[in-house]
Amino acid sequence: MAGTVNPDLRKERESSSFDPDKITNFLYGGPEIVKRKRELESLALNDPDYDHEDLNFMSNEQQYETQLKKGILMTKKVQKLNLTDAMDILFYRSAVSSDATAFGLHVSMFMPTLHGQATQEQKDKWLKLAENYVILGTYAQTEMGHGTFLRGLETTATYDPQTQEFVINTPTITAYKWWPGQLGKTTNYCVLMAQLYIHGKSHGPHPFMVQIRSLQDHKPLPGVTIGDIGPKFGYNSVDNGFLAFNNVRIPRENMLMKYSKVEPDGTYVKPPSTKLAYGTMVLIRANIVLNSGRALAKAVTIATRYSCVRRQSEMKPGQPEPQVLDYVTQQYKLFPYLAAAYAFWLTGQTMMSVYMTSSSQISKGDISVLPELHALSAGLKALSSWVANVGMEECRLACGGHGYSHASGLPRHYANMTPGATYEGENTVMMLQTARYLMKSYNQSLQGEKLAGSVAYLSGVQPVPAAGRTRNMLDLGALCDAFRHRAARLVHEAAMQLRNERQAGKDQPDAWNAASVDLVKAAMAHSQYFVVKNFAERLTDSRLDSSISAVLTRLCQLHALHGLVTNSGDFLEDGYLTGADIRQARRHINALMAKLRPDAVALVDAFDFPDGILNSILGRYDGNVYQHLLEWAKASPLNKTDVHQSYHKYLKPFLEANRAKL
Repeated sequence: MAGTVNPDLRKERESSSFDPDKITNFLYGGPEIVKRKRELESLALNDPDYDHEDLNFMSNEQQYETQLKKGILMTKKVQKLNLTDAMDILFYRSAVSSDATAFGLHVSMFMPTLHGQATQEQKDKWLKLAENYVILGTYAQTEMGHGTFLRGLETTATYDPQTQEFVINTPTITAYKWWPGQLGKTTNYCVLMAQLYIHGKSHGPHPFMVQIRSLQDHKPLPGVTIGDIGPKFGYNSVDNGFLAFNNVRIPRENMLMKYSKVEPDGTYVKPPSTKLAYGTMVLIRANIVLNSGRALAKAVTIATRYSCVRRQSEMKPGQPEPQVLDYVTQQYKLFPYLAAAYAFWLTGQTMMSVYMTSSSQISKGDISVLPELHALSAGLKALSSWVANVGMEECRLACGGHGYSHASGLPRHYANMTPGATYEGENTVMMLQTARYLMKSYNQSLQGEKLAGSVAYLSGVQPVPAAGRTRNMLDLGALCDAFRHRAARLVHEAAMQLRNERQAGKDQPDAWNAASVDLVKAAMAHSQYFVVKNFAERLTDSRLDSSISAVLTRLCQLHALHGLVTNSGDFLEDGYLTGADIRQARRHINALMAKLRPDAVALVDAFDFPDGILNSILGRYDGNVYQHLLEWAKASPLNKTDVHQSYHKYLKPFLEANRAKL
């Protein structure tokens, strides 16, 4: 980050009210972790072996090959460096490639599923092979015709007690496994989710360990049809694949049997809870919340820095063009998403902490935490990925024309983030799963039962304050109260809507469908309340000094107030807030943006993304945008020669023929 820094950016950093390193320490968990993070990132980014080529100038096939080569090299180096801590590996991997890595699903889903769903004997058989990359795996769940609805999966695993084998089949074209990352060309094993059939009876989807390619020549095994699904909106360095089976037999021991079991004679042993099989999904969803915060943070970093470097139009006749970030409309585009990035970053950390604690309880046989964990991870996954998608696109638009170029980094970051709204559970369905838990909890509260922590507030809808009551709309306690009241009221109203539909003669499924818009709204309000409350609670950390506490409090206030104003109808409907409260909230947003303006660059610097991870000309730390934009453009393969070969092939004959006609 040394060298000449753009004077506008230098001035921004000099005028900041706090030391960004202090917030960096807060975001990552302390100075020692940050020091370690920077060491590992520097090690990766400055390693000449990696050839950090620009993927934007490559075909899909070239991108795949480049990332595979890089992934293998990275895996060897991780082993050579003896990196065993999960955080260390994450820091190093993200610096080697900010795009998807070659063995992403192997590490993030295949091995965690073996850890979570396999018996000790099965772990002894496969985990060491997986950890040492003797076998490479992916997680094959989604099908061409079914994704989020797991019970609808069509791939079958039929038990044959005569041979003590499962026979795997793809009965229809819609049963083809579709989308698993690294399936197309890379992996030789998969954890396969398939409908378990015993003696003609279905027992629902279960995980199976299935070899799909030869370990000698990598060819598909007999009965296995496999390939790549082709170019996508993003992640084009990843070989997402399709997979089908025709009477492929696997031993009985290949069903992952930590919870469910099939005895040699075909006796089925039920799991203590059907949700235990989805432990990997909960972990992935918790990760998506954290990744949504990080992805949004990258986009805001790029747009904020560029908005300080870019000068545009005249605000006052005859005066120099102002920095784009001086326009309040630009601040209103970016600062709420800056606040949201912090909110989801902190929420993601909380979710991972909750997951670890819950996993510990589950491993001891206590599965009582599963329903709450499932509902919380589903709602927060949906909310965070939705907001990140919208926010990243807003950041791209805020960069004007240059935001459209891959040089900005924004199209690639955005395209790689958009699947988050669909994978590991389509967002509307996720919100409805959260709503199902909310309805159950609400009904329990009516029976006087004690509710789990995240839904304890449903035990009573607070009475609406008396008309005319004045409140301080900057008070975080009052803002949390408002979001809690809104969530409780919307859950109550969704429950009443559901009851009314039943009383009108509809059966439960039809009543649920009729009330689904209200149910999604209630789940959204519940998730937003959790995020606002979590942000406010994290600010009570005694290790935060006054300068850090002050600026983070402004961000928390902005996040809450922006959510309140955006959804003002929800707060006004029952008179909990008044028109005067909303007007006051709007004025506070303007005042907060003015206070945050001098700290904006320092706040994005605190995310601590080195240029090699940010991969953006517009978001460079030194702010030297224009000269590097030109250098980047000159590197385009079309500029290797002054005259492209297609001129001689197509254009020259066309022009000469036209001239001959004159």
